[in-house]
Amino acid sequence: MKRLMCVLLLAVIPAAALAAERPDWAFPVTEKVLPPSKDDGSPKTAPGSTLSLTRAQIDDLFNAPDWFPDLHPPMPAVVAHGDKDKNVRACASCHLPTGTGHDESAYIAGLPAAYFIRQMADYKSGDRKGSGMMIGMAKTMTDEEIKAAAEYFAALKPRPWIRVVETDTVPKTFIGKGNKRLAHPDGGSEPIGNRIIEIPEDEDIVLNRDPRSGFVAYVPKGSIARGEKLVASGDGKTVACATCHGPTLQGLAEVPRLAGLHPNYIVRQLWSMQNGERVGNSAALMKPVVDKLSVDDMLAIAAYLGSRAP
Repeated sequence: MKRLMCVLLLAVIPAAALAAERPDWAFPVTEKVLPPSKDDGSPKTAPGSTLSLTRAQIDDLFNAPDWFPDLHPPMPAVVAHGDKDKNVRACASCHLPTGTGHDESAYIAGLPAAYFIRQMADYKSGDRKGSGMMIGMAKTMTDEEIKAAAEYFAALKPRPWIRVVETDTVPKTFIGKGNKRLAHPDGGSEPIGNRIIEIPEDEDIVLNRDPRSGFVAYVPKGSIARGEKLVASGDGKTVACATCHGPTLQGLAEVPRLAGLHPNYIVRQLWSMQNGERVGNSAALMKPVVDKLSVDDMLAIAAYLGSRAP
């Protein structure tokens, strides 16, 4: 009997380890040793914009650069400036005034206001983890500030922002300041393996928090077709995403849109719900949906969803 129990325990350990394994490529963290900065200290400009900003001004997280005010409605104070006294960063500094965001943040344009408010409540309660910055902000923002931000981003029209490309090789990259994945200045390429590598279409534009261009997401060959099968039917491992997120994956009522989101963001959320980083009422319905997914399944689902028009 003791021998049988030992065998069973040994069988369980690899499964537990597998379930706990995190796809680090989807969770970018600034590297300790970075390539030399290419910034020459001169003010930055953007064609068609009246602004001229230094790097320090661009990276001021309490005063988001607004290169093109005509691309969006007037921003509430919390979106444009946050609240420095409460360490609440300007929402637009990470998510941009257009809500399209970056690979390390999230694409929140058109997000249902009620869903946005619920996520902030989950950050505040601890039901949603993964971002210490968002948890801290949720705990100090007022209900009025959260409502203003939610309604602002809900009113924005989503637009194409990510180009998904299937490939065997990708540019060599590094994780720069602000957890941004960038092409390595030394150049070169490497096998993609079982990863999603998302980098700016135009690095300078992205680093300047300019909303004119977005990202290219490199995914392994065959990922999009595999993801389409999982999304459309569940393929015996999950349920069809359209059941809750709508036939075009644009969301239904308070259920958010999936089409056109950053693929790595999707992987982070699927993994977090499977592994208990996102719990509570807002994630409860997703738990049985993600339980049987492998990381490769998550990658394929994210590749397909990212390739869809928002």
